[in-house]
Amino acid sequence: MGDVGEGGARAASPPFVTIARVSAVDRTHPIAVFDSGVGGLTVLHECLVWLPHEDFVYLGDTARFPYGGRPPEELRERSLAVAAALERQGAKTIVVACNSATSAALPALREAFGDRVAVIGTVEPAARLAAAATRSGRIGVLATPATVASGAYEQAIASAAPDADVTSVACPKLAPLIQAGGELDSRVVALVDEYCEPLKESDVDTVVLGCTHYPLVRAVLQRALGRGVTIVSSGQAIADDVERLLAEREIEHDADRRGSYRFLCTGDEHDFRALAARSLQLPVERVERVEVEQPVGAGAAA
Repeated sequence: MGDVGEGGARAASPPFVTIARVSAVDRTHPIAVFDSGVGGLTVLHECLVWLPHEDFVYLGDTARFPYGGRPPEELRERSLAVAAALERQGAKTIVVACNSATSAALPALREAFGDRVAVIGTVEPAARLAAAATRSGRIGVLATPATVASGAYEQAIASAAPDADVTSVACPKLAPLIQAGGELDSRVVALVDEYCEPLKESDVDTVVLGCTHYPLVRAVLQRALGRGVTIVSSGQAIADDVERLLAEREIEHDADRRGSYRFLCTGDEHDFRALAARSLQLPVERVERVEVEQPVGAGAAA
């Protein structure tokens, strides 16, 4: 599979391919980003803007969307399978651009791959930003049911701001509605108002968008919460963490080049491309469908 850059061309390839193994990781290899859908593109966007000299590969595990309602064991197995596929692709760093997968699988991913490939999640960077932004110490979290049930944000915020009071709200319908790619209509506004009401009652002054889909409706969220509330998402902080880890491992690509980016998905590539083109705010010229093999014994994720 060849690289696709901004405006770049590539020879035709089969519509369905299996990810092939690439030899040892080096600084010219891509940074991999994965999510169950298009939400992780909000993270990829920040990385593309702030690390324009690096190459990226994004994998949307759309055949398994959504991750947010799945049990932790299934999320761990699936995340390990996706990360293994991306390591075979030659990824020098893996960004878990999904809060549900981060909450359930980050320790397992770091144990399995961390000695070879840096693994970065979404929760810790966003928690640091929220702790720095809050004035009153009252922080809200909007997230998927899996992320809220994990308690990951409460733990991460407590580490950064021990005295903070955290109110978490599970939003089971919001990510699927955003992923569907429809217009921002009264249904989205009503759903956002419903989910934001407990945060307004708790008088929070900072809200963490604990799902990477949510920045795609940030304006609707800001209107619902009011202009006095600071909204925090993890994209910029993750880009900073990626840059720092690349420097620590001395695997930064040459700074005087224009990097490439390409897209893989496990579901329908045409549907993914249409959604990605609307979400990324950068050209999405080609998407390849790939197969991610489950490890033996991972029957729960089937």
